[in-house]
Amino acid sequence: MLAAMPDGSAAFLGVERSLLGKRWRQRAADDRAGLTLAQRLDLPEIVGRLLAARGVEADAAERFLAPTLRDFLPDPSLLKDMDVAVARLVRAVTGGELIAVFGDYDVDGATSAALLQRFLAAVGGRVRLYIPDRQREGYGPNAPALLRLRAEGAGVAITVDCGTSAHAPLAAAAAAGLDVIVVDHHVAEPALPPALAVINPNRLDESGAHGMLAAVGVTFLLLVGLNRGLRQAGWYAERTPPDLVQWLDLVALGTICDVVPLTGLNRALVAQGLKVMQRRGNPGLAALADAAALGERLDAYHAGYILGPRVNAGGRVGQADLGARLLASDDPIEARGLAQQLDALNAERREIEARVLTQAIDQVESGDRTAPLVFAAGEGWHPGVIGIVASRLKERYNRPACVVAVADGIGKGSGRSLPGFALGPAVIAARQAGLLLNGGGHAMAAGFTVASAGLGALRDFLAERAAAALGAGALAAELGVDGMLASGAATPDLVRLVERLGPFGTGNAEPRFALANQRILRADIVGGQHVRCILGDGAGSGRIKAIAFRCLESELGPALLHGQGSGFHVAGHLRADNWQGRDEAQLILDDAARASG
Repeated sequence: MLAAMPDGSAAFLGVERSLLGKRWRQRAADDRAGLTLAQRLDLPEIVGRLLAARGVEADAAERFLAPTLRDFLPDPSLLKDMDVAVARLVRAVTGGELIAVFGDYDVDGATSAALLQRFLAAVGGRVRLYIPDRQREGYGPNAPALLRLRAEGAGVAITVDCGTSAHAPLAAAAAAGLDVIVVDHHVAEPALPPALAVINPNRLDESGAHGMLAAVGVTFLLLVGLNRGLRQAGWYAERTPPDLVQWLDLVALGTICDVVPLTGLNRALVAQGLKVMQRRGNPGLAALADAAALGERLDAYHAGYILGPRVNAGGRVGQADLGARLLASDDPIEARGLAQQLDALNAERREIEARVLTQAIDQVESGDRTAPLVFAAGEGWHPGVIGIVASRLKERYNRPACVVAVADGIGKGSGRSLPGFALGPAVIAARQAGLLLNGGGHAMAAGFTVASAGLGALRDFLAERAAAALGAGALAAELGVDGMLASGAATPDLVRLVERLGPFGTGNAEPRFALANQRILRADIVGGQHVRCILGDGAGSGRIKAIAFRCLESELGPALLHGQGSGFHVAGHLRADNWQGRDEAQLILDDAARASG
């Protein structure tokens, strides 16, 4: 079923340059270790090989295949400032104080804010949600907003997915008597802001054991600690304590969409959260799935590529608090209206993104094509889409990418990186060097504000650091392949076996299979920009449905549409096709190359 692989130094199936310009590379795997795993765990050999390729050892395989919170959830008190924060919040809840939740406008921030709002409301706390306007207020806490919350009566504020670098705003809040608890995961500097507590696994004085958590994961640990603190304080003597598991769907959504590694605790949070998500108990998520016409079982793909972008759309091109309000709502009618609004904003976001992406590509193509970092800036570009455009450029050129929207002499930038180059620390270093007005982030993503006159110096600074970290080898686009598959072997049973290795994402790549010498039996356009086709091997012994998303503007789409009868090597992911009660396998086609002969 899974063919023996060629030597790792050679291009897989001889594909040096595919239709998308990529060299196909065999993902490293120990076949002997895979066979041992399969035999010891009584698993099919293919699952053993895929486990071995992911570095899973025999004594950890069962926990990998069935991750539970019991195995991975740490004592929240291990995080610095956690006990201080819990004690203050217990006092606020039991004393009836107003607690302000200051969120961020992306999915991680929205899920974190909604999670806090749901918990505090469930335990009888008073809570006020505040999400800053992306264009008017920018990222993170700002003094006017915090002072306004204090004037409204808030005694304590919790910043989620932001706050670690907000020294001046938090100093103003402290001076006004507002206790601020920072719940964040972005890279910290040695000097922490003047907050009551800074809960951040990426503080320099932390162990780093949980540095991979998204902000929503850190928020969940805070609620585990707060739940325990309220119980110890006797708050539940006449109340039923909430079941935190019911909100793991929010934790899964935020974790997946923030593209943090799906290993260890993150893997357990997402695996259990997806089970909750599939029950569609959150009215907002259910309404959003309906708005996106999702009738099938929800999984990590739907969370990351369909639900997440819609939650994000309000913060990008609309009203910043829509996503958090949707996820916190228990009113089906309100949720339906918010979901429809976000779905419409997402369509608008796609149009704006396409325009900015086209201009950014033109700029990159006319510049230095050999630079180790892609950098594009444009006057009038919408700041709400620059992060997505940076992701598209990173994928297109296989290099770290930064995109800057310039207006009135100020550039708002967003960057996305590759493994091996920690972009957030590089941005912090640029700020410390006087090249930025503000900036921060984590290894794979960062945001910054820069004077337009300093764009060139910033580009050179980041490019120099990217070159030192990645070297020239990172500039060659590659596509990792796990194994070769016959089209007749791509069955629903195989799909179910592969799914056992999920959830997939950063740190646990979804297995990718190659099918050699496939004939295109039929191909057509669906959804305006995708190509759907039927593939079959030359012997006529097997065929499989395949779809290539967003491929019409590359060489891949036209080649599939006009290649009927031609031979292609294809590569992609196996997924279940359960549409209208079907039980079939399909290939999500990532790339293809013309087969010789």
